[in-house]
Amino acid sequence: MTPPRPLSDRFSTALPTPRLPSIDLLRGAVMLLMAIDHVRVYSGLPAGGPTPGIFFTRWVTHFCAPAFFFLAGTSAYLYGRKHEGVARFLATRGLWLVVLELTVLRLAWTFNADFAGYNMAGVIWALGWCMIILAALARLPLRIVGAIGVVIIAAHNLLPMGDIVGSLGDDAGSDLSRIAYVGFFSGPLVFGDGPPLMVLYSLIPWVGVMAAGYAFGQVMTLEPARRNRLCLAIGLGAIVAFLLLRGFDLYGDPRPWRSMTAAQPDGPPAMPALLAFLNTSKYPASLLFLLMTLGPTIALIPPLEHIGGNGWFARVISVFGRVPFFYYVLHIPLIHALALVVSELRLGEVSPWLFENHPMGVGPAPEGYVWGLPLLYLVTLIAIAILYVPCRWFADLKARRRAAWLRYL
Repeated sequence: MTPPRPLSDRFSTALPTPRLPSIDLLRGAVMLLMAIDHVRVYSGLPAGGPTPGIFFTRWVTHFCAPAFFFLAGTSAYLYGRKHEGVARFLATRGLWLVVLELTVLRLAWTFNADFAGYNMAGVIWALGWCMIILAALARLPLRIVGAIGVVIIAAHNLLPMGDIVGSLGDDAGSDLSRIAYVGFFSGPLVFGDGPPLMVLYSLIPWVGVMAAGYAFGQVMTLEPARRNRLCLAIGLGAIVAFLLLRGFDLYGDPRPWRSMTAAQPDGPPAMPALLAFLNTSKYPASLLFLLMTLGPTIALIPPLEHIGGNGWFARVISVFGRVPFFYYVLHIPLIHALALVVSELRLGEVSPWLFENHPMGVGPAPEGYVWGLPLLYLVTLIAIAILYVPCRWFADLKARRRAAWLRYL
């Protein structure tokens, strides 16, 4: 009996997969937006609110993590069309990312070596573990992987967060629950004694995003007209679903937006209606948070494909999109170093706060240190300009050489 053809072979319109300009442009834009939020960390400004300027400075960066995880899944699928052993590559690269997060990037965030007192499991940690999980899922039929991703994204808000949090204790199972779903906690690095681990990104929603992105990779292999129609249908459909679910507070986020428009006793002040409507939950990433961010991201693919590499601005952004992880590893210590310079220029000294356990491990910035938004955006532009040269060099190196180690950066 002849075995069935792989799903990807059943599409008569499927094309070879050269480098897609829209993916590079999207990833490049994500990298630049990410820099805004990471400069904000060192500026001392809060993560959203109380003013519209600060809120939208944070809100616009919400598109980064969903696009980062989704496109990582898409890139994994496209990689598997050109190379064998995609599962092995995902597992080894995922483990590599976890190790880098706990060592090199932790040092870059803090500029201190107090590993015994603090460690951080941020976006790269979560990305690494999601790749390891995707390595197992990738052995399943593509339709199953996509279905798993969509079900996780759509249904995980059915989990009773309040009951889960209330039931957590100090045992290993509770620690695993925090890492898998609750997130945003400080616990032991290894179950038992060990340095505290600040978990920012819970894994379950992001596994769903990456799995959905992996299945979406097949869409990117279709002939352009069909691909563009599907991207618009998926992206605009997600936007409409967000507007309906959020508008009527039907489902998909633990915080009804109307409740945020009224001041709460001993709670946060009232928010303007628009800000409350957009203030969806990122930790853990709710369905509405993901619809709000992934919908526009996917809908932008057709116009970005049309733009391609036309114009100097698009070419500059594409450079960062071709080497996203290399950029990420460089931009954290650079932004941190620029914050030291700003502190020296503004205060006449380098604030000790900048050597404490950033970004979530300490309290607010000292009095007189906090920057304004103009300075935040100026430092962001300086960081991007500095990073362009090494990123272009590395992108050209990857284009010239096919060394296996380059795939891990």
